[in-house]
Amino acid sequence: MKHPVTLGGLIQVAIVVEDMDKALDHWCELFAIERPEVRVMGLPNADETYRGEQASYGMQLAVIEVPGQPVVIELMEPDDNPSTFREFLDKHGEGVHHLGFAVGDARDAVVGELAGRGHALRVEAFYPGGSWTVVDTEDVLGVNLNIKPA
Repeated sequence: MKHPVTLGGLIQVAIVVEDMDKALDHWCELFAIERPEVRVMGLPNADETYRGEQASYGMQLAVIEVPGQPVVIELMEPDDNPSTFREFLDKHGEGVHHLGFAVGDARDAVVGELAGRGHALRVEAFYPGGSWTVVDTEDVLGVNLNIKPA
């Protein structure tokens, strides 16, 4: 790739789950950690698109911080509305939806190059001070990529 994703930019492992409480029970027991806060993300998603259309979904989200590392594990329980997370869950069941990478100023170039290679942009979100884009790379990588500037 002309604009490669650097492995050192790994910042996120995002796992889609059917039942947040059950998933947190297992993850917290495995790591012997306290339960993280569960945030409820509501509708609408004014600054987000899903497959080119205005996004309108909700989810529960829990973030497990990895001590001493710039990586987090995110657990996501989507509602039944159309979203990349619901799509993945319906198609594959629970599992790793995406890996998130910080690519700095190369964000637009990386996303553009991946799109130019035929990978659909599942989600694009822009907000004050940031953005993120989930690129559909399941067919070649077995997982989606979430490309972020920081």
